[in-house]
Amino acid sequence: MLYISIFLTVTLFVFGLLSLTTKKNAVVQERLNYFLLSEQKAKDENPQTQEKQQSFYNRIIKPIFLDIKKHSNKRISGEKEEKLDLKLQKAGNPFGMTPVDFRLLQTACLFILPSIFGGYAFLLNVSAGICIIFVLFGFLSGLFLPNHYLKMKTKTRSKMALREFPDILDLLTVSLEAGLGFDAAITKVVSKKEGVLIYEFQRCLEEIRIGKTRREALSGIRDRLDVDVIRAFISSILQAEKLGIGMVRVLRVQSNEVREQRKQRAEETAMKAPIKMLFPLILFIFPSLFIVLLGPAILQIIETFKNS
Repeated sequence: MLYISIFLTVTLFVFGLLSLTTKKNAVVQERLNYFLLSEQKAKDENPQTQEKQQSFYNRIIKPIFLDIKKHSNKRISGEKEEKLDLKLQKAGNPFGMTPVDFRLLQTACLFILPSIFGGYAFLLNVSAGICIIFVLFGFLSGLFLPNHYLKMKTKTRSKMALREFPDILDLLTVSLEAGLGFDAAITKVVSKKEGVLIYEFQRCLEEIRIGKTRREALSGIRDRLDVDVIRAFISSILQAEKLGIGMVRVLRVQSNEVREQRKQRAEETAMKAPIKMLFPLILFIFPSLFIVLLGPAILQIIETFKNS
């Protein structure tokens, strides 16, 4: 028993010495890390070091662009900015552009595209008159292409919203019939689906939360979407809210009308299909058929005339 006690005492003593040494080393290492990290942090916070670590775009191009944007913003009047902002919203704010960004893009296109077309004409080694025509074509392209791009985006967005509208209207009708309020029904639909119209309803809810009235928020959807059916739907909701008519009844009538209109659009598209197929048939399929069917007969007639 005595030997065991001595062994345990010596073991605990050696373990205590080792623990104390390890703790001292850990404290020293911690203090060294603290001073080294503080020095590295001070170097990183140095403005010159931060400037060197930034890219060429952040150091040179971005400040110049922001300065040009600031000066351009002062030159655009409030009315023109509102109209351009509405156009961008109808197109879905492509690339997150603001009215000032779009103006700068238009200006850049007016300079860049004529230069590109003029350089191409120079490489082709054409006459001065043809070169002027190329430059003029580049100028007209720069003048009309940005607006044409916005119109295309608006048209595509409107088609997508029109395609999504019947299903969303059915979900809204079912939610209201289940006992939810109009705002709660929109929230439920927004949480279940995605798309252009869902984004607009989500924006409508956010505008209501920040203090806008329901009429103002829904009118914003009507202004941002170039779809007659959706505009009529928003107008019916606003009219029903104003007159105190039951929203479920209005939505049920609107749902039936929208389904009928979608059926009519499908029938109209089906009626247009044969006319659209006529041009490929005449240009590509009929000539091939004529070659296959009449080719051997024509060759035989030619050989007959040669022999005679």
